[in-house]
Amino acid sequence: MQATDSVLLNNRTQRPVPVTRMGFGGAPIGNAFVKVSDEDAQAALQTAYDAGIRYFDTAPQYGLGRSEMRYNPALKRFGRDTITLSTKVGRLLVDCEPHEVTPDGFIDPPQKRIVFDYSYDGVMKSYEASRQRLDIKNSDILLVHDVDAMSQGSQQKSDQKIRELFDQGGYRALSELRAAGEIAAIGAGVNTWEACQTLLEEADFDAFLLAGRYTLLEQEALETFLPMCEKKDVGIILGGPYNSGILATGAVKGTRYNYAPAPQHILDRVDQIEAVCKAHNTSLISAAIQFPMGHSCVKTIIPGAINAAQVTANLKLFEVDIPSQLWSDLQNEGLIRQDAPLPA
Repeated sequence: MQATDSVLLNNRTQRPVPVTRMGFGGAPIGNAFVKVSDEDAQAALQTAYDAGIRYFDTAPQYGLGRSEMRYNPALKRFGRDTITLSTKVGRLLVDCEPHEVTPDGFIDPPQKRIVFDYSYDGVMKSYEASRQRLDIKNSDILLVHDVDAMSQGSQQKSDQKIRELFDQGGYRALSELRAAGEIAAIGAGVNTWEACQTLLEEADFDAFLLAGRYTLLEQEALETFLPMCEKKDVGIILGGPYNSGILATGAVKGTRYNYAPAPQHILDRVDQIEAVCKAHNTSLISAAIQFPMGHSCVKTIIPGAINAAQVTANLKLFEVDIPSQLWSDLQNEGLIRQDAPLPA
């Protein structure tokens, strides 16, 4: 499987939305958990492009604008028309006093605070601010960011934000941008499949960026959400294939699962999965990055990287030849679901 293998995200317009089967996730170069130099960030972006990756994702949240600003010179080098680009709406970045900065887990962010706003004006303002930071005419894909319970802190707050999106015109703004040809596809970028399903039950979306939730550790989305995507011809952009790190490092001390220290039952399960991988002379991380691509709705996977070496490593892992018996053994031992589609 090559990074240059392109598929189309399904969309409701006549404008095609090609994505490479591996894309580039822009959160790490926004200084997620570690500070990344400008030189390493540009090297990571350039290495991805030179390897044939043509789908790049970012968001205002990632470093409070830093990720988008780092994309800016890279897009000029690549040529905007040579790639598919997605960014997100829902967070406005507002100038503030130093003590008011909301870093959201990003190191050394600009002096900004985040204001959630899923209204019509909020979506339009967020998109315009992203266009300025990126210095682009338009994005190809625009995603509503973090209306899920994990991001908002509770299911009640998630429900409130989703209602704001529909009742205060945020979805109307997305639809108008798509209908005008400004955006080729609209969707949401969230941490839970349940939020995606709620959105899809209510309105017409083209794609969802799902951070985790369909990985070697988690396949509950097979219950109702992914069948709904199949029925409605909706594509999945899979972020977070390593569940914040544990499927990359294994069950080592201090490893993270869903942005927090991994609990013991997750550590134990990862140990069991890794034991099966080792029995087939396969690394856990290569199995983790390839597993989600077994599902027909998963169109692209976007692991992050903070330097050129990590991009190269991700590409190599994506092309490792994994024996089919490994997947069967994981199913037989109850470590992945019996109904999980297996990679070819």
